[in-house]
Amino acid sequence: MAEHEHVRVAVIGSGFGGLGAAVRLRREGITDFVVLERADSVGGTWRDNSYPGCACDVPSHLYSFSFAPNPDWPRTFSGQEHIRAYLEHVTDVFGLRPHIRFGAEVKLMSWDAERMRWNIETARGPLSADVVVSATGPLSDPKIPEIPGLESFPGKVFHSARWDHDYDLSGKRVAMVGTGASAIQIVPAIQPRVGRLTLFQRTPPWVMPRMDREVSGIERRLHRALPLTTQLRRGVLWGIRELQVQAFTKHPDELGLIERLARRNMARAVKDPALRAKLTPDYRIGCKRILLSSTYYPALARSNVDVVAAGLSEIRGSTVVAADGTETEVDAIIFGTGFHVTDMPIAERVVGAEGITLAEAWKGGMRALRGASAAGFPNWMTIIGPNTGLGNSSMILMIESALNYMADYLRQLAVLDGLGVPPGRQGTGGGRTALDARPAAVEAWNDRVQERMKRTVWNTGGCTSWYLDASGRNTTIWPGTTTEFRRATRRVDLAEYQVLRKTVTKAGTKAGAETGAETGAETGTKTEGKAEERDVVKKDAVKKDVGKKDAVKKDVGKKGTVKAGSETAGTGNSEAAV
Repeated sequence: MAEHEHVRVAVIGSGFGGLGAAVRLRREGITDFVVLERADSVGGTWRDNSYPGCACDVPSHLYSFSFAPNPDWPRTFSGQEHIRAYLEHVTDVFGLRPHIRFGAEVKLMSWDAERMRWNIETARGPLSADVVVSATGPLSDPKIPEIPGLESFPGKVFHSARWDHDYDLSGKRVAMVGTGASAIQIVPAIQPRVGRLTLFQRTPPWVMPRMDREVSGIERRLHRALPLTTQLRRGVLWGIRELQVQAFTKHPDELGLIERLARRNMARAVKDPALRAKLTPDYRIGCKRILLSSTYYPALARSNVDVVAAGLSEIRGSTVVAADGTETEVDAIIFGTGFHVTDMPIAERVVGAEGITLAEAWKGGMRALRGASAAGFPNWMTIIGPNTGLGNSSMILMIESALNYMADYLRQLAVLDGLGVPPGRQGTGGGRTALDARPAAVEAWNDRVQERMKRTVWNTGGCTSWYLDASGRNTTIWPGTTTEFRRATRRVDLAEYQVLRKTVTKAGTKAGAETGAETGAETGTKTEGKAEERDVVKKDAVKKDVGKKDAVKKDVGKKGTVKAGSETAGTGNSEAAV
């Protein structure tokens, strides 16, 4: 990476969000961008999580980009190796590798108000960018609880997302800590090999059968010959999940039938009443993510597996001690304890216009306008931001909606950058303008989301989950359908943003009522007013310049839900999705 390199856009991360952003940038005609990746290959969470049994719990044909359908998925629910190979394929097909900087972990990024750009310090050196798109994702930094005595444990310790493939578990006494999505895949994968497996379970999950099977050769040939059949399959999978959403968001009591099915699933595999009692949740199904596995319960019923219905509280030498006092000698401890979701470490490395970090700005809870823009952090966007997660469908749908918003954000900046530039030079003065989400708009959007959240199963189901932050506030899940989110992120509403403009003046750098006309070679930075008094830079004229595009109706702060649009987000319609 060249020293002091400057780009129009810097994308952070090369998982689904980062690669999707890169593809969209190229499709928008933007080639002056880089993708900063801390590892040595693409893949994000599907690169980092390579534990035995790792697979997706969303159907393959829905867990892929609509603009890059894969007719050759080998199974209905794909394994980690197939998803990672798919992302490598996307990288090559869309020519993204020249833009990717591997080994470029972001150490710090700070907003330079004078130059109207982000200064970024990476492991490979500094660079700057007009716009930053953060696509680090919520499942990127493993979380290991602080347990007394852990540092002196003489055996092997690792997190599921940092699996040690060189360590042989054969015949070992293993402690598995956690019962989330990773743990229910790891347990049946390692149970036949280990000498003894002890599962430490603070809260049992609801588990439904995973209806996985091989995709037949006939199906794959059909999808290759008739791409419409792939779109149809994707559309059906999407539609079923859209219809399920109301049970999660408005009528949690309707989930009772699903709960009964889950109990029957357990009863078929676990005959011991005492073990069934340990494994039966005491909260409404759906409050935590519903997990899919047809092998988890049978593995727990094996003779070399013990289930401790308590969390791990202390370690004394080789002895692990549960909160209920149960003691077990082990050779290895595997943590399946999740990630830093509501306290993402990247937030500590982002310094905004007011000189505070994003973590400080989000001290009272994460919040962003339409899940993308944080107040006080101009020209900075996030993919899979606050309240954009899903409890029952594919995150790729939400990512593609966020990419729609990113694309329009950049279009608006391009138009604003052209204001005041002589004819023939429009679009060449990148970095003249910045958009900063208005605090009032962020609050109005967040208030509306939280109001809708009150009725959801995630808030009323009687559980404590990783969806909630330290104060018990749900800052991760979207309380609606993917169609509603797509509608809400279809266009950028400039009324929700403060417009900051760099101006050229004869007098040099000045703060005040400069007109912004290009009357000299020296540049200054001008903020069009302060806080609520900031102008939207002749919004009517801007709307005219963008070809009189229909603005997205402002829905934050209004009564009623966000109205669903006419797009069929899951049908794989690339025109609607990208």
